Amino acid sequence: MSASIKKALELHKEGRVNEAERAYRSILLASPRDFDALHLLGVLKMQNGDPAEAVRLIAAAIEIDRRSVPAHLNQGLALADLNRHAEALDSFNKALAISPRNADALTGRGDALCDLGRHAEALESYDKAIASDPRSVAALINRGNLLRTLGRAGEALASYEKAATVDPRNALALNNYGTALHDIDRVAEALTSYDRALALMPDYIEALFNRGNALLALRRPADAVKSYARVLVLNSKHVPAYNNRGNAFARLRRHEEALKSYDQALAIDPRHVDALVNRAAVLGKLDRYDEAIDEYLKLRASHPEVATLLNELLGCYTTICRWTDIGGLTAEAIAGVAAGTAPIDPAMLLRLDCTAEQHLAGAKNWLRLKGIKAVARDWQKEAFPTDKIRIAYLSADFHQHVTAYVLAELFELHDRTRFETIGISFGSDDGSPVRARLVKSFDRFFDVQSRSDADVAALIRENKVHIAVDLKGYTTDSRIGILAQRAAPIQASYMGFPASTGADFIDYVIADRIVLPLDQQPFYTERIVHLPDSYYVADSKRPVAEGAPTRGACGLPEDGFVFCCFNNSWKITARVFDVWMRLLKSVDGSVLWLLKSNAAAAANLLSAAERRGVDPARLVFAQPCELPVHLARIALADLCLDTLPYNAHTTAMDALWLGVPIVTAMGEVLAARVAASQLHALGLSELITGNLEEYEALALTLATDRSRLQAIRLKLSDHRSRYPLFNTARFCRHLETAYQAMYEAWRRGEEPRGMSVDPLPRQIM
Repeated sequence: MSASIKKALELHKEGRVNEAERAYRSILLASPRDFDALHLLGVLKMQNGDPAEAVRLIAAAIEIDRRSVPAHLNQGLALADLNRHAEALDSFNKALAISPRNADALTGRGDALCDLGRHAEALESYDKAIASDPRSVAALINRGNLLRTLGRAGEALASYEKAATVDPRNALALNNYGTALHDIDRVAEALTSYDRALALMPDYIEALFNRGNALLALRRPADAVKSYARVLVLNSKHVPAYNNRGNAFARLRRHEEALKSYDQALAIDPRHVDALVNRAAVLGKLDRYDEAIDEYLKLRASHPEVATLLNELLGCYTTICRWTDIGGLTAEAIAGVAAGTAPIDPAMLLRLDCTAEQHLAGAKNWLRLKGIKAVARDWQKEAFPTDKIRIAYLSADFHQHVTAYVLAELFELHDRTRFETIGISFGSDDGSPVRARLVKSFDRFFDVQSRSDADVAALIRENKVHIAVDLKGYTTDSRIGILAQRAAPIQASYMGFPASTGADFIDYVIADRIVLPLDQQPFYTERIVHLPDSYYVADSKRPVAEGAPTRGACGLPEDGFVFCCFNNSWKITARVFDVWMRLLKSVDGSVLWLLKSNAAAAANLLSAAERRGVDPARLVFAQPCELPVHLARIALADLCLDTLPYNAHTTAMDALWLGVPIVTAMGEVLAARVAASQLHALGLSELITGNLEEYEALALTLATDRSRLQAIRLKLSDHRSRYPLFNTARFCRHLETAYQAMYEAWRRGEEPRGMSVDPLPRQIM
């Protein structure tokens, strides 16, 4: 190598590329066929983003020396940059013809084969490169990349780990190692790996982006926002960062900011599907449901492959009571569930007229499509305590939420001489009084919202919990994956999800003979446990505001009959609403008092009333308010009307607690039989009907026969303190009996089986 080439190369290595290029060209001006100058100038042009010129220069160099392995290698790299992968493969093969064990050439060949979709040959080439040079970081990393593409995350992880061991300061290896860890749900470790990469390269955009994704997966959305923000400082055109930052904002319920972030993504790439789908979802959160529906319909036309759109459309339509569009979508959803192709949220199916068999199929389908599988575990019974049965209750709702208000007293009443209770909270801590009450009600309480499913399950196992009770199922913010990891030897579903989870890793469903007759067992993967009375529990300590508002203050007539339904809007169906409108027509001066779930639903219900010949002014909407005030105002109603196919659950308990009767039509599935269960346990089975025709007739009779209604109200007042429904202590003893039976069956090595708990004498409190 001449002195002039050496000088030019020094400039090149120092990054003084303009001076280096002038030096190379000066040499070529004097000697146009100088191999080194042609080759190195080609390398410089490739590094400067001009692969076409690099190919021309290196080709000229190869004409001078056809046996230069580095020239063939660099020619292959430049051709790859131009997406001329077949020609790149030819260049790497030429290098290998000269030097068959050259690790760089074997790696380049593997890269070209990957680009050509010839994955098996590519993997073989990487393996040969590593056999030739076990310390070839490029081969190890690219082999890992291919294995990830092939869905072999565990093998990819080993490849990246080896690369990081060979070169601990290789940020790419550490970043990719993190991605493989994330793939196998070792997200906390992935975050550590990204942080190590960023310690070496603070402005490494891919690692920053992946770090944000890990933080989001770890339920740390505020931290994820910061990581994505750093990406966007470095690259203001990074569409995935805008999209994922929108997801983080949405998790934080900062919906306006989420919308803005999605819009920023779409301003750069208007066809970015994830951003379009997520934008539609956040429009719904902002009560802009009609806009959301329009977006979903456009997406269904342009991207029919996005299978989740059907579920989201159904959610919007049912939430805003836009019934005219539901029929065809419902049929499509049920057919898709039966075929195993439609990812319909099992909680969404509860809104539709489905059979228990369809609910089961939907739950199984959901688990399969989400990739949630049971982890088998062997239990060492002797390692578990025998003095007390340990029960862990799992929920995202241990804050101001209906679940918290319903279950708080139950947790407080557990017999601490026989049971030890643990709260597992994967929802937010709102600092509310009910949160403080719940924390105090458990013997131990763990906030696990930022921990992975596997970590939470491990925590429960470490605490030697006998029975894990899931209170969420598939409802909002559920984490059934914790149960899939087999958190405890006995696992049960209770309260939160009124259908089968379809999960073979949940052993029992806690119910009663009214909501879940034993003839439904074929449609439940869990074994049915019957509590006496009702499976629904009450909290007798719920505060009711003093000085209840007047009817006038609530927009109600002082003398007219007030029908009431405080169920969420998505529980209201067209056929139930038809009944309600006929009742209003039949009862002069009557009104229907509804909860204002959202503005669009209220507007649609008013329009629906008018189309049915009812003055929209006879629909009165109650604004959401604090629970004590809400409970106080319920007493202003004359009669509550239930919904079908999803009954009132807690809202029925609230009405009965405040002395307002409820008429229900009992359906075939659990969600449609809850009010019947409550009424039966209150000794008011005369308010239970078998269909909507009977339901309408009974409601009309009670609304027009004030003496009969008054007799019912007096009976309700009398039964409230004497019948089991509101006897929380009695309920707790029954539930503990069920837990004891589950525990003893496990200790005997028996498989879970259905059971019925014998009732205590009614006077037992």
